[in-house]
Amino acid sequence: MTKKVTKKTINTSLEKSNHHKLSIQFTLDGFSFCITNLDTQNILHFCEYTFAKSLQTADNLVTEIETIFKENSFLQEDFSEVLVVHQNNLSTLVPEAFFNEKNLKDYLGHTIKTLATDFYAFDSLPSIQAHNVYLPFVNVNNYLFQNYGEFEYKHATTILIEKLIKISNKEEKTMYVDVQKQHFSIVVLEKKQVLLSNSFSFETKEDFIYYILFTAEQLGLNTNTFPLFFTGEIEKNDAIYKIAFQYVRNINFLQSKNPIFSNTTYSNHTNYILLG
Repeated sequence: MTKKVTKKTINTSLEKSNHHKLSIQFTLDGFSFCITNLDTQNILHFCEYTFAKSLQTADNLVTEIETIFKENSFLQEDFSEVLVVHQNNLSTLVPEAFFNEKNLKDYLGHTIKTLATDFYAFDSLPSIQAHNVYLPFVNVNNYLFQNYGEFEYKHATTILIEKLIKISNKEEKTMYVDVQKQHFSIVVLEKKQVLLSNSFSFETKEDFIYYILFTAEQLGLNTNTFPLFFTGEIEKNDAIYKIAFQYVRNINFLQSKNPIFSNTTYSNHTNYILLG
């Protein structure tokens, strides 16, 4: 296991109950989880682990989390529901009119390199009449099944789109960028319709702004006026924020109203998939 693992938590106490939901979000950079009281819908506990280095495979991810799961008592509770969120750039949206469950491999094969052994999954998004086809971390699912039994799993982009559709009240084209350690997702909405959804890997701030500006150009967005909202791992002092502000003038953070943020120094636009 990697020696340097950063751990951050919000709240450290959890009342005993048999009516809790566990939500876990996995990336190759780490994982985070929250525990929700299903009676009150309040999030009682949040914890985030960040690995020293981004992992290369799902096998390595399972190796990393095995010890953590054994040591973290919150993950050893009995849960009424478990939701697993897979976050990677191995997904694509397919409109309902063109979707056929038998063609999952073909949809992804146009955008990423796939293997004969890959397992394909999809989430339905009835609010936009589309399906999100993706490759989950299968070995992670197998490990969690041994721990919790049956559970629900989704792709992070699915949850992001569902949340954005729910809170969006803008008629104009609006770009939302959810930032992780080495990749980010872009969703562009207009009147609660998805115009674009895509994910990109990046290493430099130049990579970061290139994909944002390219997306804006493709959709005819005026960089002086179109609204851009950031969520995730980005702050005003970060180089990626500063370079974005050089080129896009109407930038804001999409802030969560989740009361759990009142008990922490976390910015309330972070961890939007789980806490937004």
